[in-house]
Amino acid sequence: MPAPALVWFRDDHRLSDNPALTAALASGSPILCFYILDEASEGFRPFGGAARWWLHGSLEGLDSSLKALGSELILLRGHAHDVVEWLVRETDAAAVFWNRRYAAPEIAVDSAIKASLQNKGIAVRSFNGRLIHEPWEIKNQAGRPFQVFTPYLRVVLSRAIPVPLPAPRAISAGHWPPSIRRAHIPLASMGLEPSRPDWAGGLRRSWRRGEVPAREKLSRFLDTALRGYAENRDRPAMAGTSRLSPHLRFGEISPRQIWHAVAARIAEEPDLERDAAKFLGEVIWRDFSHQLLHDHPHLPSASHNARFERFPWSEDARMLAAWQHGRTGYPIVDAGMRQLWQTGWMHNRVRMIAASFLIKHLLTDWRQGEAWFWDTLVDADAANNAFGWQWTAGSGPDSAPFHRIFNPVAQGEKFDPGGDYIREYLPELAGLPAALIHKPWEASPDLLRSVGIRPGETYPHPVVPHGAARERALEAFRSLRVPSP
Repeated sequence: MPAPALVWFRDDHRLSDNPALTAALASGSPILCFYILDEASEGFRPFGGAARWWLHGSLEGLDSSLKALGSELILLRGHAHDVVEWLVRETDAAAVFWNRRYAAPEIAVDSAIKASLQNKGIAVRSFNGRLIHEPWEIKNQAGRPFQVFTPYLRVVLSRAIPVPLPAPRAISAGHWPPSIRRAHIPLASMGLEPSRPDWAGGLRRSWRRGEVPAREKLSRFLDTALRGYAENRDRPAMAGTSRLSPHLRFGEISPRQIWHAVAARIAEEPDLERDAAKFLGEVIWRDFSHQLLHDHPHLPSASHNARFERFPWSEDARMLAAWQHGRTGYPIVDAGMRQLWQTGWMHNRVRMIAASFLIKHLLTDWRQGEAWFWDTLVDADAANNAFGWQWTAGSGPDSAPFHRIFNPVAQGEKFDPGGDYIREYLPELAGLPAALIHKPWEASPDLLRSVGIRPGETYPHPVVPHGAARERALEAFRSLRVPSP
């Protein structure tokens, strides 16, 4: 029997447009598929709680798809280097196939595994299965990586995007030896989904995980929300976004699949081009975030602009907890934080408002917000999460200036003018009219009584006044101009 080929799934939980799987099948070798939950290798950041919940369903879907084609997914845990070396020895594999990862600790592990296996005569082939372009492919005229998104976008738009690969019709599976079957961890035993307490009820009501739901969601988006996307994407009360981010995070759909599906729809309906361009720009922004993480591995943990390491952050645990639990007294912020807690996701416009509030109104270190999002977002991604927080803080590459401080009332009135988003996630304010729902403190005592609101009890007073908080933030920012001693 010919030596098998190992296919290592990692953040690419799909059979279609999976270059590593396609190449392994083309080799003609029997295929053995596996996944390693590696939370032990140096520098690896364990999944947050919401992402672990998503991972469970994503692996379940992948295993089901593989079994339908005559294969299966073996689940293991440990240091990836040790586990892969052991798998190769136990199976006498001739080759290992995987799609590349881009965080520095992941690159270090993958490079060490590749070098060790190649020294033993084992073929190792890696591919781009996660991004439209690799982080090192898009360069400026001087041959350097872009630090600003707009010129990066122009270059990407000038290049052809490869057509997605089809899913296999069948898989010629190899046979796992008994030693590996004994080491296989049943999915239910991996401890990915919460049990005591089981806090994931809202997530289950909000999402379906896996490759098939991802394709269905893309189809629905193209049919119902692509038209008008350029404006509606900023309205959190509307179903105006794709909600594909967790599917992309776990590789249940590829950016190339999204790109070509959108391109096909534009070919049918050319008047969608403006909306499609805005949407595809967001897909390219994801690539740009990964390029920045690849070039600047410190992004999740240190301010890219070093002077922000001297920023006079406040360390007020009470204020941080008020923000985390949607109790700041500013409805648009609180609705976003409660949407996050209930569903594991937050509308992107509200993410910016909530992040700005934490950083600038509460003077809380952006890393505290990044850590909270890492634990509570189903789409928590090292590149997007870190770059997003540094963008808001003004400390990152190509970031918004710090002095751009969102007024949470004005933002709520602009993007949720009817208050529908507030009513969904803050039902205690549902009785207020649209003119007051973003500033309940301006309602008369009689009106508040009539709709059952007791300020400071059923809904909190604002934890800080906007004007004073804005001035305090600007003063703190001005302190960075003073050279450190």
